[in-house]
Amino acid sequence: MIGIAPAFSPSYARARTQFLEAAAAAGLLVESHTHPLKGRDGETLAMDVVRDGPHHAQHLLIVSSACHGVEGYCGSGVQVFALHDEAWRAKAREQGVAVLYVHGLNPYGFSHIRRATHENVDLNRNFHDFTQPLPVNAAYREIQPLLLPDQWPPTAENREAVFRFIAERGEAAWQAAISRGQHEFPGGLFFGGTAPTWSNRTLRQVLREQGEHARRIAWIDLHTGLGPSGHGERIYAGRDDAASVQRARDWWAGGGATPVTSIYDGSSTSAFLTGLMWNSVYEECPQAEITGIAMEYGTVPVLEVMQALRAEHWLNLHPEAPAELATQIRAQMLAAFYTDTDVWKGQVVSQARQSMFQAVDGLCGPA
Repeated sequence: MIGIAPAFSPSYARARTQFLEAAAAAGLLVESHTHPLKGRDGETLAMDVVRDGPHHAQHLLIVSSACHGVEGYCGSGVQVFALHDEAWRAKAREQGVAVLYVHGLNPYGFSHIRRATHENVDLNRNFHDFTQPLPVNAAYREIQPLLLPDQWPPTAENREAVFRFIAERGEAAWQAAISRGQHEFPGGLFFGGTAPTWSNRTLRQVLREQGEHARRIAWIDLHTGLGPSGHGERIYAGRDDAASVQRARDWWAGGGATPVTSIYDGSSTSAFLTGLMWNSVYEECPQAEITGIAMEYGTVPVLEVMQALRAEHWLNLHPEAPAELATQIRAQMLAAFYTDTDVWKGQVVSQARQSMFQAVDGLCGPA
């Protein structure tokens, strides 16, 4: 067994080591998909996959981390703890549920303290049919000149223009304009790309190979950066289908104690988004019934998160920035997506563990 706090790591390199060690201690094999680039300290980057349960299992739970790179500091801790948690492993094993841990969906962002991939793409806006016209985010186009000014920190004029937008239209409109996803500005925030990324292609391969025998698949994707500090919002992740939404609520709502929100009915802290990662499992595992949530853990207020994202993207565009400013921006970015306290880590693990137990019960319940 491992303690909660020690399951979390101060770097991607350490997080990956802990994940591989946890798999080895559990007697499980690791399938590593090596990324073409190196990490910030020269380390190997990979999407590492561990399956706890037989390949032919009809019920499969996927637990994934680091879709948005830096958010892997949280998700990896959950996965490492789970692999050491014999009570949890016994629960899934006894009910015939195989558990697939996908560690480091976006290992480049995880290592470099970025939300985006090495292609500067938001992975969770990258799952489109790129042979078809891509969504247009007119609101992002409007505010794009404000988001990444020539200098950082922004000038008083820039700050006043942002303040006016928020005062006139509200925080939610500012958040939605930025975060919905856009395909027009490759160097910008929440860029969805114009082709599938390395992580997109690699994940699809994993799903095809690991999900081929599953009749029912549950997916818990671990995220941070929205909502009250330490609170894990269960956000429905799937098609806009009333029966699927209801099934997710039946599994994870806990009789109202742990509500499942949705971007489709406006109940989520998340804005309505496009190009989401869950599209892949429908396409790669068409034989299976899919039920999923994103576990979204709060850190700092949303305007602070957006400011940290602006600064980090500015730094990515200005590698000549002074070292002291670069260090400050990276620290601000990490704090926006990872709260390095024992209390927060305890909240994260307890809620994730609860959602995993709920997923096993749901998978084994009535269809």
